[in-house]
Amino acid sequence: MSLHELYLALLIGGAVLLASIVGTRVATRVGFPSLLLFLLVGVAIGEDGLGLQFDDVELARNIGTAALAVILVEGGLTTRFADIRKVLAPAGALATIGVVISMVVTAVGAHLLLGMDWQLALLLGAIVSSTDAAAVFSVLRVLPLPRRVAGLLEAESGFNDAPAVILVLMFSAVPFVFEPEHAVADLVYELLGGAAIGLGIGFLGAFALRRVALPASGLYPIGTFGFGIVAFAAAGAVDASGFIAAYLAAVVLANSGLPHRSATRSFAEGLGWLAQIGLFVLLGLLVDPSELAADVVPAIVVGLVLLLVARPLSVVGSLAGFSVPLREQVFLSWAGLRGAVPIVLATFPIVAGVPDSNRLLNVVFLLVVVFTLVQGPSLRPIAHALRLIPRDAPREIQVESAPLDVLEAELLTLTVRPTSRLHSVTVLELRLPDPSVITLIIRDGHTFVPLPDTRIEAGDELLIVTTTKTRAAAERRLRAVSRKGKLAYWFDEYGEPD
Repeated sequence: MSLHELYLALLIGGAVLLASIVGTRVATRVGFPSLLLFLLVGVAIGEDGLGLQFDDVELARNIGTAALAVILVEGGLTTRFADIRKVLAPAGALATIGVVISMVVTAVGAHLLLGMDWQLALLLGAIVSSTDAAAVFSVLRVLPLPRRVAGLLEAESGFNDAPAVILVLMFSAVPFVFEPEHAVADLVYELLGGAAIGLGIGFLGAFALRRVALPASGLYPIGTFGFGIVAFAAAGAVDASGFIAAYLAAVVLANSGLPHRSATRSFAEGLGWLAQIGLFVLLGLLVDPSELAADVVPAIVVGLVLLLVARPLSVVGSLAGFSVPLREQVFLSWAGLRGAVPIVLATFPIVAGVPDSNRLLNVVFLLVVVFTLVQGPSLRPIAHALRLIPRDAPREIQVESAPLDVLEAELLTLTVRPTSRLHSVTVLELRLPDPSVITLIIRDGHTFVPLPDTRIEAGDELLIVTTTKTRAAAERRLRAVSRKGKLAYWFDEYGEPD
């Protein structure tokens, strides 16, 4: 690639990324699922749209697998263990027994109704058997479901990618020979091995990050995310499940009391969005709309079997031993969203050379598009109808930096060093320019709101809210008092930068 071609590629990539971000805002306002928007962007710039050709299925599979790892790490880092602790057992059942039941029922439907041979039918059942982590995470964060239901869906979507991947790889063998004993042994090894590696690296990362003093706070989110990716790669290197390793390692790291928790969460969410946008646009590029018409009916048939038969049976069958109310089971059955994971998995048999497997990609793509449009917007009305959330239920409060942006305000932090003349100065004597204010003081691990007569002490960490216009003046006043004390102006010290 020449330098000019590199610039052109970056220009196109940046423009697509920005268009997707703007489109996400619009899609959110009108209730359109953002994942479909990203897919449509890929289709629009593809071979039948603007003419960008992309048909490297193996590259798409590899990039898609890496993107799914990023999405699962992001999901784990934004998961509170308290929300999923009580539902780990039923979530594990949904992610294993439920996946198998859903796969078998869908495969039987595809074989009987569409005449697919058993290998393709089993592949199709395995590909669409797992709920999509990205789709579930994005929906749950705007729907005020009971913590039990939300935690169950979130944990299931984090766990069930691993069994689905194992089954797809198993049925992608050429020639196809199914040996139940070996299949069960491989499944158990990959799940247990991936879980052990994920938990081990998660605890190791938490131990290391709590004790290392990094030179910049921005390195902590990178280090935390890095441990999740290491867990994914380490498990994959020994033929264990990298997906479950990545998710579990991230859950451990997220709930270990690591420093800079908010920054880590924001960093993870940003990378997660980037991975989702890139993944869906890439998958949209891979599909040729002109080839989809012949598979519309098969996609709808398989989708109806999955939505109305396979998913409900998998929920009822896997939760039979747990006290989950019927209305919650109904909602769990309907909320089994599909997204990027099935489309990525559909590339595996193509790369493996399974005969006629190109058809699966088109069927799965259409199934995801059609049934996301059906299921996504209907989740809130169905939750209301099942009385899982009241009609006037507010959305969960999430504190972000957006309110500061709206007010054109900024949050400053300052650590008072031992040699600073800020020591023993009261908040009132500091005389920060209006409207700057010290909102919190962190002292010896304790946080409190200061009063006008509160004296600042060495070692304190001050959180100061100011406006963009007065930030420079506030910083100059802080530097002046730190150098010469509260009477700094009498000594011609005005806090100019060194």
